[in-house]
Amino acid sequence: MKKVFVTRKLLKENEQKLQELFEVKLNTNDKIYSAEEIIEGSNNCDGILSSVTDPINSDTISKLSSSIKIIANGAVGYGNVDIKAARAKEISVTNTPDVLTDATADIQILLLLGASRKAYEGRIAAETQNWKWSWDFLLGKQMSNKRLGILGMGRIGRAVAKRAKAFGMEIHYHNRSKLFPDLEDGALYHKDLKSLFKQSEFLSINCPATPETTKIINKETLSYLEDNTVVGNAARGDIVDDDAMVEAIKSGKVFAYGLDVYNGEPKIHPEYLKLKNIFLLPHLGSATKRTRWDMAYRATKNLEDFFLGKKPPDQVN
Repeated sequence: MKKVFVTRKLLKENEQKLQELFEVKLNTNDKIYSAEEIIEGSNNCDGILSSVTDPINSDTISKLSSSIKIIANGAVGYGNVDIKAARAKEISVTNTPDVLTDATADIQILLLLGASRKAYEGRIAAETQNWKWSWDFLLGKQMSNKRLGILGMGRIGRAVAKRAKAFGMEIHYHNRSKLFPDLEDGALYHKDLKSLFKQSEFLSINCPATPETTKIINKETLSYLEDNTVVGNAARGDIVDDDAMVEAIKSGKVFAYGLDVYNGEPKIHPEYLKLKNIFLLPHLGSATKRTRWDMAYRATKNLEDFFLGKKPPDQVN
């Protein structure tokens, strides 16, 4: 029976399924392991079921036991795993696409709404139990019938577009390549960021985290936006240059910013915590019971297929 090291505590049903298929080393206390603990814990195992919190960089991979042949990452993203280093060591890497799409798209709409309608300031005011209605009390920005720019029109980006249409929003997008008309579903393609940002009254960040997209939202690209743009980020924290974003918020270039992801999670850029026109969530994009179950099930399926000699359905390297 193959041995699998599981880096985080899963739902009970998922752990039971893993135990039916493999000899499993579980993380019963749900401790966030360091790189050294991942190396030690997975020693003499055949595979790792990892999570997005796990630092599996090139140095970690170089020190993994030679018995490790697959890393099944329980997330749609896999920026926490050095794909090139894994390939060089002949370790297969998989992710869990599709299953997070709806839950993450829901959160992205929540981020845009929460930021644009001053939800954080509203909560503070409500807690005082001494707020007074007035004609100009906490005036936000309405989403309906506005232009939404989507950076990254993959599965999640398209799901965001579908939801935004219910608000009567006009959809614009930038992607590595133009989509086929049936996938565009009426959305307008922009060849570059400058063109997209100039048209965006609301901006939804949905692109994957790659070396090419690291800090793609920076001082220069933020300058392309109209004044008072609302931005939401449910993708990855390192896509945004936090210092540049703080400056854009303070200057009024960005009306409000909603984010569910951060550089160096769970740490948050200290300047964000000083701002009122910001809406923060603790990485809840996939946080529904159904989605988390599906993620672990899909990671388990990738492991099962691999050890049966099949190519895993979600192999990324």
